[in-house]
Amino acid sequence: MLMTYLVTAGINLAALIFLAVLLNRSTGMNHPRRKPFLVGITLTVGVILAEAGTLIAQDGGSAWRTLNLVSNVVGFMLTPLIPLVLAAIFDRSMLRRHTWLVFPAGLNAAAALVSPWFGLLFSIDSDNQYQRGSLFGLFIAAYGIHVVFLAVVTLRSTRKSFHPIQGRVIGLLLFTIAGTAVQLVYPSVLVSWHCVSLALILYYLILMDFDNNLDTVTGLFNRAAYEEAISRLTGHGQLAVIIMDINDFKTVNDTHGHDYGDAALRIVAAIIRDAFDGSCCVYRIGGDEFCVICRHADPAKIEQQIRRMVESLTRERQKDSRLPTLSYGFSASRNGMQRDFQQILKQADEQMYIYKQKAQSDAATGPR
Repeated sequence: MLMTYLVTAGINLAALIFLAVLLNRSTGMNHPRRKPFLVGITLTVGVILAEAGTLIAQDGGSAWRTLNLVSNVVGFMLTPLIPLVLAAIFDRSMLRRHTWLVFPAGLNAAAALVSPWFGLLFSIDSDNQYQRGSLFGLFIAAYGIHVVFLAVVTLRSTRKSFHPIQGRVIGLLLFTIAGTAVQLVYPSVLVSWHCVSLALILYYLILMDFDNNLDTVTGLFNRAAYEEAISRLTGHGQLAVIIMDINDFKTVNDTHGHDYGDAALRIVAAIIRDAFDGSCCVYRIGGDEFCVICRHADPAKIEQQIRRMVESLTRERQKDSRLPTLSYGFSASRNGMQRDFQQILKQADEQMYIYKQKAQSDAATGPR
């Protein structure tokens, strides 16, 4: 059994090291995601080594008791930290805003550190025999809370997306939880860290696919994600589409330079994203073109969100008059009637160009 585990652990470690190299050299994943992902991989490597240490020590008699103690302390301390660190892949600010979330991991770590003397999470007697401690449930609770936290952060961070990442990540979490639960129920079945290692590799692939659908300048979803969404949404009954175009963006680039143009794009994109709620997804579909797709068809709500967007842009333009304005148009399926998505899109586009022509006409005429 020991040799079998050591071989499989060696394979897991090699795979995780290879994953870390890929991650470090990757250009497809957003840079802010890499550090927490690398930390998660490092913690997983540490836990796998700790578990190997416990297996090597458990049959060695009292002479190996110290290794057994140290390995268990390390394993118990690091395990609940992994989902907590992985949550930072999607939202690094969450822990800064809610510092209490580290309390379960901290309490578990403190219990692990004193367990060699007080047997809280585990105990190892003088004959080097392991037993779960009276507070072993604290470890399970800390790990479970942080797994739920990981799921919540992922769902909240991707809720504006029509991308299938939510279902994929939830499926992956269920797979990991099931693999971990097997070992909790049957301690001799050492499958937890095989599942975690495989889950990290799959998580990397899911995130790479997700990040490849993001625009590198604005952080919004890109044209490829938009085209994929269109293919899935054609024939949907309750939808609204808002098409937007930056006015005279070429003049902004020509007058103030492309660096300022990119900065202006980021500001405008952030204003659009913040103006629309979680039922809407924002795409950059061209150089100065944006599209918002909403899972509802409430014109009053859309007009309220557009008004919020216009007011935010007006405030920003008061700070920096170089910022461009926006033209927009929207269309929605009404009264529960299903309309082809392309029809909704065409109508929104036509409204946007009417708005743009009017804005250009007003600018040319000037105030009366």
